[in-house]
Amino acid sequence: MRFDEAYSGNVFIASHPVYREAKAVIFGMPMDFTVSFRPGARFGPARIREVSIGLEEYSPYLDRELSEVKYYDAGDIPLPFGNAARSVEMIGEFVAKLLADGKFPLGLGGEHLVSWPIIREMAKVYPDLLVFHIDAHADLRSEYEGEEFSHATPIRKALELLGEGRIYQFGIRSGTREEFQLAREKLHLFPYEVLGPLEQVLPELAGRPVYVTIDIDVLDPAFAPGTGTAESGGITSNELLAAIHAIARSDVRVVGADVVEVAPVYDPTEQTPIVAAKLVREILLGWVK
Repeated sequence: MRFDEAYSGNVFIASHPVYREAKAVIFGMPMDFTVSFRPGARFGPARIREVSIGLEEYSPYLDRELSEVKYYDAGDIPLPFGNAARSVEMIGEFVAKLLADGKFPLGLGGEHLVSWPIIREMAKVYPDLLVFHIDAHADLRSEYEGEEFSHATPIRKALELLGEGRIYQFGIRSGTREEFQLAREKLHLFPYEVLGPLEQVLPELAGRPVYVTIDIDVLDPAFAPGTGTAESGGITSNELLAAIHAIARSDVRVVGADVVEVAPVYDPTEQTPIVAAKLVREILLGWVK
């Protein structure tokens, strides 16, 4: 991928044309090679960009406009279809470049496995990195159907890399008994809810570097049906927006983020990519300092 000129494809609304001047970089990871139920998340990044044209550039929540933040949309990483291991390496190489250039990485997925190489690269730059994992699923399996590279394993890999006590899980409502036991013992697990427990822990983490990964299926399917593994009993889009704003107003230092598992084909109303685009807008305005 080139950074010396504007990306020529569809870009997120109000994207800045010059990479070197941007504080943040949006990039897509069109991968759904290991999903365990319904494929289609590889089309998520493109559709999030396309529907972003319907957004206002002004956020009344944060009283900021997108013109106040310079961000560059680099398009999608050209991942080799069906090759999960090589795709993971390519994502890591791409993010390493962004971090070397001092950029805030904002990834669009794609299945949740894409978060693993980002976290791995972030930990090299921020040795005391914390991870906020906002999701319906625990994603703590060591393997799924014999495959270690799976959208069911990224947080287990992050745990093994970062160690105990450095991952905070919010909204989790699905997983095996073993996953929940592991989460209670070695992570900070806050099941079912997001905003309330998040507001409780934020003051304790002031100044710490945090990577935030958001799986769109943390939302109830009533708000986001367009995802590969929908799980009933989720939170509202209003609560998720409020969580983003709570983080923005806190003293934690968000150093990168992603929004994953948007699968547009399962949502003819397009409310799923629309809410994802709004989340991206609020992340840009609230977390990119």
